[in-house]
Amino acid sequence: MNDWNILSIVTFLPLVGALIIALTPADSEIANRNVRNVALFTTVITFIVSLFIWIGFDETKSGFQMVEKYDWVGGFMNYHMGVDGISMLFVILTTFLMPFCVLASWESVNNRVKEYMIAFLLLETLMIGVFCALDLVLFYVFFEAGLIPMYLIIGVWGGKRRIYASFKFFLYTLLGSVLMLLAMMAMYWQAGTSDIPSLLTHEFPAGMQTWLWLAFFASFAVKMPMWPVHTWLPDAHVEAPTAGSVILAGILLKMGGYGFLRFSLPMFPLASADFAPLVFTLSVVAIIYTSLVALMQEDIKKLIAYSSIAHMGYVTMGIFTANIYGVQGGIYQMLSHGLVSGALFLCVGVIYDRMHTREIAAYGGLVNVMPKYAVAFLIFTMANVGLPGTSGFVGEFLTLLGAFQVNTWLAFFATTGVVLSAAYALWLYRRVVFGALEKESLKQLLDLSLREKVILFPLIALVIFYGVYPAPVFNVTEASVQALVDNYESAVSAAAGQAVESAAH
Repeated sequence: MNDWNILSIVTFLPLVGALIIALTPADSEIANRNVRNVALFTTVITFIVSLFIWIGFDETKSGFQMVEKYDWVGGFMNYHMGVDGISMLFVILTTFLMPFCVLASWESVNNRVKEYMIAFLLLETLMIGVFCALDLVLFYVFFEAGLIPMYLIIGVWGGKRRIYASFKFFLYTLLGSVLMLLAMMAMYWQAGTSDIPSLLTHEFPAGMQTWLWLAFFASFAVKMPMWPVHTWLPDAHVEAPTAGSVILAGILLKMGGYGFLRFSLPMFPLASADFAPLVFTLSVVAIIYTSLVALMQEDIKKLIAYSSIAHMGYVTMGIFTANIYGVQGGIYQMLSHGLVSGALFLCVGVIYDRMHTREIAAYGGLVNVMPKYAVAFLIFTMANVGLPGTSGFVGEFLTLLGAFQVNTWLAFFATTGVVLSAAYALWLYRRVVFGALEKESLKQLLDLSLREKVILFPLIALVIFYGVYPAPVFNVTEASVQALVDNYESAVSAAAGQAVESAAH
C-alpha cells in the first residue's frame, strides 16, 4: 500500500473529478447530466479505492500505517500522511457518504450544477485530508479550508435565510480555530517540530498544557458542536440543501471528536484530566437541554439538528472518561451517527422534494401512500433512539458504561437523554407518518423511487449490520484506543506520583 501512496490517491482523486467538471461546459441539461455522472463516478471510484486502505490495514498495530512523508517549506510544514485505527474508519465513512450526497442532489439541484458538484468534490478532498494529515500545519490547512466549500454550499444553494446561516457557520467555526492556530504555533516553538507523531511523544509542561488544551477546545467544541456554542448548527442544517446537511452531520461534526482524540487526550493528558469534569457537565447539559429543545420544534430538520447536538454530547462524555469503554463508545457513536443522522436528513429530503416544506404540521398519514418510505424512516428513527439491534445502541451503551466507571451520577443524568430521545423521535414519527391521511396534497404522493431506494437501502443494511455485529469496527480501533488510554493513564499517574513526592519534601 505504501508503494501506491494510497492515502494521497484517495485524498486527491475527488480533486481530479472536480478539475474534469471544471473543464466541462455546463450550459444545457445534457451538460448538467454529464457533470452529475462525472461527480457520481468520481465519488464511487474514490470509495472503492478507499476500501483498499481497510483491506491493507494491520489491526494488531496501534501506530500510524501507510505513511507518506515529503519535506516542504524548510521543515516548518511537511507533507506527512498516515492513518491509525481511529482515523482510518472516518476516511471510509467520508468516501462512503459522498456518492449518496451526489445522488440526493440529482433532481433537487438544477441551478449552477457544475459549481455545486465542484464544491462537493473539493470538500471531500479536504475532509479526507483532515483525517490523514500527520503534520500540524497540513492538518490546519485541511481543517480550515473545508469551511469554504461548505460555506458556499449553504450560501448559494440553501434556503431563504441561507446568507445568515452561512455567515454564522463560517464566523463561529473560524473564530474558534484562530485560537487553535496560536496553540499550534506555541507547540512548534516548544517542541521544535510540527510533526504529529513526534508531538504525541513530547511531554508539554503542565502549565502550558492547560492553555493549549483550552485553545484546541475552543475550536473542537464549536465544530462538534458542544453546548453553549451550538447555535450555528440548527440554522446551518435548516438552510443547507439535503446533501449539505448529510455531510455536515455525517462528517464535519466528527472532526471535533477526532480532534479531541488526536490532540487533546494524548498530547495534553494532565489538562484533559483537570478539565474532564467541565466536559462532563457541558455534555450532560447538551444531552438534556437540546433534547428538550428538540421536543419543541415544528421544523423536521431543526428537530434532527438538535438531536445531533444531544448525540454528540454522548461522544464528548465518552472520550473524556478516558477508559476503554468510553473512548470506544465515543468513536462508535460518531461512526453510527454519521450513518443514522445522514440517513434521517436524506429521509427529510425525500418528502421535501415532493412537498417543498419541512413543517411537521404539513404532514400526517404518509404510511398510507408511502409504506416503503415509512419503513425506512422507522428504522433510522429507532437507530437514532438507540434501539438494541441498531448501530445507535452500541455507541450509546458503551459511552454510558464508560461514564458509569467514572461517576454514577454522570451516567444517571446522561441516561435521561435516552428517554428524551425516544420522546422527540417517536413524536416526530407519529405526526409525520401515522394518523389519518386527511390533507389532499399528500394523497397523490409517490413512494420511494429507484434512486431513493438505492440511497436508503444500503444505509438500512449497515445500520442493522453494525447494530448486530459491531466487531469489524472494534477490531480496527482496539489497538489504537488501548495505546491511547494506556499512555493517558501513565502520564496522569506519573504526574500524581510527582505531586505526592513534592508534597512529601
